[in-house]
Amino acid sequence: MYIYIIIFFILLVTELLYFIIADKYDIIDQPNHRSSHNTVTIRGGGIIFSIALLIANFCWGGQYWYFSLGLFLISLISFIDDIRSTPNVIRIVVHLLAVGLLFNQLGMYSQPIYLIAIGFFFVIGSINAINFMDGINGITGGFGLLTLLTLYYINSCLVPYTDANYLIVACIALVVFNFFNFRAKAKCFAGDVGSVSLAFIMLFFLLQLIITTGNLNYLLLLLMYGLDTGTTIVFRTIRQENVLKAHRSHFYQFLANEKKAPHLVVSSLYVLVQGLINFIIIRWNLQTFNNLLLFAVLSAVIFVLIRIWLEGFRKLFLIKTAK
Repeated sequence: MYIYIIIFFILLVTELLYFIIADKYDIIDQPNHRSSHNTVTIRGGGIIFSIALLIANFCWGGQYWYFSLGLFLISLISFIDDIRSTPNVIRIVVHLLAVGLLFNQLGMYSQPIYLIAIGFFFVIGSINAINFMDGINGITGGFGLLTLLTLYYINSCLVPYTDANYLIVACIALVVFNFFNFRAKAKCFAGDVGSVSLAFIMLFFLLQLIITTGNLNYLLLLLMYGLDTGTTIVFRTIRQENVLKAHRSHFYQFLANEKKAPHLVVSSLYVLVQGLINFIIIRWNLQTFNNLLLFAVLSAVIFVLIRIWLEGFRKLFLIKTAK
């Protein structure tokens, strides 16, 4: 217990020191036409996520060195990108290398080549999706904490699949971050270093769980993010928009920006709905791929109908024409 308290204070002090450094060197987020905020805010507060897991690896035997090296690399390139824009090719190469190290930690290279290729596509796509969802106060910290607490519960009460100390330390880092971010006027944003490293951490533990149990239904622990990102890509494709171009087309952005719902209300809504999904997954112990497919399809239909109801058919489906 004492080690967790010590780590908590280390991370808290680290976060406060980072605020001083970020303020001195202007590592800040300036509001623009795509932003969901209107005040200058420190960027990169999520740097403590990777620091926390690196500390855990030193404290508990260094059993996840490949994962830790991948986490360090992907966090480093993301932090550099927070400071100044990096070429896409460099970012992609580092992401591929980091995921390659992650897969080595998980023993993935004994699998058929097509499964490894699917794995790379899923992990890199999920990292980017989680990064895109980091747009309002509280959503990254809230969703991340819920996911890791759920993974901790499964590890402690249902299926032991990883060292619980790492999950606890990750949750401690999120508690520290949420103290400064889960508020109406955030002290800091996660930044790419935060959202990308958190995605990497969550996916590591999630893949450990899936590999141990062989149960793909645990992918539903990321369902709300998947629904928002997936439907947004589909709608933008239908409207013949460039899906790689920055935008404000996510459903959570619509609620916060156009409906003027408070950020914390929107973030809490996503966390609560995902929490209900997590409860269903655990309570009914969904096992087969058919259950996964049925649950995902029904959820997608409901989510799309809600988006059409609130956003309107014209906004979601019609191609915008220049005046």
